[in-house]
Order: sequence, then C-alpha cells, then structure tokens
Amino acid sequence: MWRLLQIELFKIFKRPRTYISFAAIAGMVLIIQLGLKFDGKSYLQLMMSSLSDSFYIPYGMILNGYLVAFIILNTLLIHVPLLVALVAGDIVAGEANMGTLRLLITRPVSRTQLMLVKFAASVIYTALLLIWMALLALFLSMLFFGTNDMLVARNEVMEQIGKNDVLWRYLAAFGYASVALSTVAALAFLLSVFAENSIGPIVSTISIVIVLTILSEMKIPLYDDTVKPWLFTSHMLAWKGFFYSKSNGEGSAIPGTVENLPAILRSLAILLAYIVLFVATAIAVFRRKDILT
Repeated sequence: MWRLLQIELFKIFKRPRTYISFAAIAGMVLIIQLGLKFDGKSYLQLMMSSLSDSFYIPYGMILNGYLVAFIILNTLLIHVPLLVALVAGDIVAGEANMGTLRLLITRPVSRTQLMLVKFAASVIYTALLLIWMALLALFLSMLFFGTNDMLVARNEVMEQIGKNDVLWRYLAAFGYASVALSTVAALAFLLSVFAENSIGPIVSTISIVIVLTILSEMKIPLYDDTVKPWLFTSHMLAWKGFFYSKSNGEGSAIPGTVENLPAILRSLAILLAYIVLFVATAIAVFRRKDILT
C-alpha cells in the first residue's frame, strides 16, 4: 500500500498543473498582504465604522499578523475548493482518459485498495496545500505585521483575544479546514469515477459547491430547519467558531475557551460522514465498473 501511495503522489506532483494551485495561493496571499500593508487602515476604518465615532481605535496595533491571517482565510478558503478539485477530479478520470486505468486493475491489488490509495493521495495533496497556505497566511503575516492581541468582528461586536491565546486557535482552524476541503476532494473523487475525462468532475464539483453554498446562505423558515443543516457546505466555515471565546460576567473573553465547541464537533462529524459516504460510494461504483479502454 505504501508503495502504491508513493506512486500516486509521484503522478500528482510530476504534473506541472499541480503547482498552479500552490502558485495561485502564494500570489493571492501576497496581494492581500501588500494591500493591507499599504492601505490596511482604510479597510479597518470601514470594518469598524460603527465604533470609530465612540472610541479611539489604535489601527496600527489592531492590524497585526493574526488579524491579517484571519482576513486571508476568510477570503481564500472560498476559492481553495477549486484548487482541490483540479487534482481530486482528475485522479481517476485522468487515468481513464490516458488509457492507463485498465492496466492498473490488472495488477495484484484489489480495486478497493487502489481507490483508497488514490483518495489518500488526494487528501495528502489537500493537506500540503493547506500547510502552504498556513505558512504564507499566518507565519508570513506575523513576520510582516508583527503580533498583538487579535480583534474578531462578531455580530457588530468586536471580541478581543489575547496574543498568547491565538496560535492554538489557528492550528485547530487549519485542522478543521483540512477536513472541510477533504470533503470537497471526496466529492470530486466520487465524480471522477463516473467520467472518462477530468474536465467533467472538476466543473461538476465546483458547480455543486457553488450551488450548495448559495443554498447554505439562504434563509427560508422550513428549509432552514430541515435541509440546510445537512448540507456539507453549511459546515465548511465552522472553523471560525474556534475564534469565539466564552465570556465572563464582565463580558471579557476567557482565554483557552471556545464558546460553542459541541456545535463545531457536530459540524466536523457531519463532514466526516460525507467523506465516508462519498468514498464508499466511489469504491462501490468502481468495483462494478467495466473498464473498456
């Protein structure tokens, strides 16, 4: 199995287009960082316009690496599913298109093992993409902007998190985001089983994510209580919950706490259930599929 995984990872990373995702993330992160470096005060003034009339706001202290990383994550994690689908949607359909899939199943490896290895390779690629984003968005921002207490906007209220209470929250958020993006990878992986060309699974995955994201943002009374809580896109941004602390009687944040951890864990369980469902369905379909080319 390990040898198979090495082969799959080699096939992923030998393709030049694989590195487009890493280059795209680097470019977008640097553009946002440069924009905030030269005009971050204007952004903060817009974000805190309701508070600036009543309080003196030290924008230079607020705009630090922790806040910049938070802004980048809110901006980029919407686009990363496209980059994940570029590889996961190609991992089976690409083999079919090149005519090598039939050769693969003649090896003394079961189809189930082959599919599990291919999905594992997709997850590793997704994890590496997130690690790359973490290095650029968090640590490069800390280098450029320094560190200080972090302010998080929340329902017209600004919550302050001590600078010694931030890093573990980012680790938890990136861990959660890796599961959320692995759900997208699992969906693209499933659609890839049905196709003979990678374009179809990639476009279909992005279309499904966009449509379900729109549906996740809609507010319809009956729909909100029945369908919406079970859409995987309704839980992809639950990583933000790690930045919401419990408060004491005076309204101050309690260090080391998360306000609604059970809700985050529930969202995590739903995403994991989708991953199992998508991968199990892909394996079941592939085991019965006739490979004719």
